[in-house]
Amino acid sequence: MQEQHTAIAIDGPAAAGKSTVAKIVADKLNYIYVDTGAMYRALTLKALNDKVDPSDDDAVLDLLMNTNIELTNDSTGQRVILDGKDVTEEIRYQPVSANVSYVAKLSTVRQEMLERQRELAKDRGVVMDGRDIGTHVLPNAQVKIFLVASVDERAKRRHDENIAKGIPSDLEQLKAEIEKRDEIDSNRETAPLVRADDAIEVDTTSLSIDEVVRSILQEVEKYKDKQN
Repeated sequence: MQEQHTAIAIDGPAAAGKSTVAKIVADKLNYIYVDTGAMYRALTLKALNDKVDPSDDDAVLDLLMNTNIELTNDSTGQRVILDGKDVTEEIRYQPVSANVSYVAKLSTVRQEMLERQRELAKDRGVVMDGRDIGTHVLPNAQVKIFLVASVDERAKRRHDENIAKGIPSDLEQLKAEIEKRDEIDSNRETAPLVRADDAIEVDTTSLSIDEVVRSILQEVEKYKDKQN
């Protein structure tokens, strides 16, 4: 059936709420959820642990080619497995957050990741979130959403999320990091953060998670109605 192969792309800047709403949307539709940011974070963690310069394209690509990144699901949600080890919590720590944009802007690394991400989305209903899903990874996605929110709101969300998980967090430092990540992500040479021409923009600054989820599900229903 057509709806089993619907691809939903959710893009937007750091801490715009992409992963949170994407997980819920995937769960409600019984689709596969793919967190592309977690894949880059896992690679960044390995680079830091192995003392590899996160901005060295050749070195990081070589690392990636010898790296196994799995996204699995259990009762607690998505788990990120790096070379057989669960690093779901570790990839959210500050050193990774501060360096992931450098890894994510490497052109050859992005190309390899793109192939892996497309394979994950092949022939199945999928919700995928990231920075370039609607423009590069899944340009033919049937539903494209671009989430935005103010820097202050995004920093506050990430701060509250960190505190809830017991991760050390500094609000002002988070604001500075998010602004820096926005600059790097938007100006990188390969697959920069931009809204796809056919994406629906949703400003989440003053919306609850449920309201954002509802608006995305409405777009999915509109698409499905057109197919009937």
